[in-house]
Amino acid sequence: MKKWNYWLLPICWMGIIFYSSSQPYQDQNIKPLLSNFVDLDFLIPVLDGIVFTYHHSEISIKSLGVYGFIEFFIRKGAHMVVFFVLLLCFYTALKKTSDFQVIKRVIISLFLTVAYAGIDELHQGFTQNRTPYAGDVVMDTSGALLAISLIYLVCLVKNKKAPEKDVKF
Repeated sequence: MKKWNYWLLPICWMGIIFYSSSQPYQDQNIKPLLSNFVDLDFLIPVLDGIVFTYHHSEISIKSLGVYGFIEFFIRKGAHMVVFFVLLLCFYTALKKTSDFQVIKRVIISLFLTVAYAGIDELHQGFTQNRTPYAGDVVMDTSGALLAISLIYLVCLVKNKKAPEKDVKF
């Protein structure tokens, strides 16, 4: 495989993110799916006291119902997972196509991931029933930082020493 083909990983993944961000909110609604297959009513007494505001909206069982409340966390978790994967795609492409040390690959991957998270939020501003929100970029960045933690752990295990000595992390 030509080494530049590794850049197809992040490019394709960004395409998937772009496609997902192009869909109106109602097309991504998973509440009907959840309610058809899982009875979540047992969570109501456990989660009823959790109330907070996210992007000018109250997030609670009372305001969203149990399925909407769970969907909120699934959607925010998806933000983290999607950008976790994007950072790993960028990191892999850089690893296979450059001679950069680990720390430089991590920094470039983080920059590219956060930049794309910002671009993705701007793109959502042009999508019907979607709004851009900086809080989602923070969520995306959290996923990217978790990916960096995984890279660091892999370096530790791989080297069985402090990565600063051999890998210059």
